[in-house]
Amino acid sequence: MSQLTDTPDIERPSKEIIEALKTIGSATATGELSRLGIKNAFIQGPVPFTPGKVVVGPALTLQFMPKREDVYKVDEYSSPEVQLHRHVLYHTQEGDVVVVDARGELSAGVFGDMMLTYFKGKGGAGVIIDGCIRDYPKAKELGIGLWLKGVTPNFHTQTTIFPYAVNVPIACSGTLVMPGDIIIADDDGVVVCPKQLAPELAKKASAHNEWEEFSRLRLSQGGELRKYYPLSEEARGEYEAWRKENPIQH
Repeated sequence: MSQLTDTPDIERPSKEIIEALKTIGSATATGELSRLGIKNAFIQGPVPFTPGKVVVGPALTLQFMPKREDVYKVDEYSSPEVQLHRHVLYHTQEGDVVVVDARGELSAGVFGDMMLTYFKGKGGAGVIIDGCIRDYPKAKELGIGLWLKGVTPNFHTQTTIFPYAVNVPIACSGTLVMPGDIIIADDDGVVVCPKQLAPELAKKASAHNEWEEFSRLRLSQGGELRKYYPLSEEARGEYEAWRKENPIQH
């Protein structure tokens, strides 16, 4: 296992791209990504365990594998530096999101509150796990976003899996996540934006949000659905006039 502990870092996007994507939400993101050719960017499975939390940031990835005793003999506290769930956290910078392929395992807690406390202290924003954490009562108070399949009292290698690689391509609940991809997560779920599409998504989603705000206002006033959602050409002039009078604050 020792050779795997020399783990790579990720390439992070500009702060401006992250800030732009924070305004759009996962629902708008997945719709616009579909129009950009990514038909299903949704990570189906992990659900919000910290309701109301919104997280946007680059993905640090952690891959688990089925445990086999001749390959992985480490218990919870022995030889900590060969435990790769620690090494993904060592890379944490402000705003990062850890995404874990834990094979959907519900009997192993990938991180506990001590690891997550360290992650929070380093500036980490959220954790997406195709699996579980433990120490949830303490973890949920840390202020980071948690999207999980469940919780368990068991530690990370107690049952059937072990951490195998850091910052490699992973399949999180069946969705491809590349190291450095942008994660957009809220109460609707988790969406993966390929890092090369992030600038285009930010541009298109910002325009989408602007006309939706106008359309939402008109619908709340009894406006016609056919006219205002999606925004029709008939309503375009009205929208442009409204936008000049009500500039969107980014």
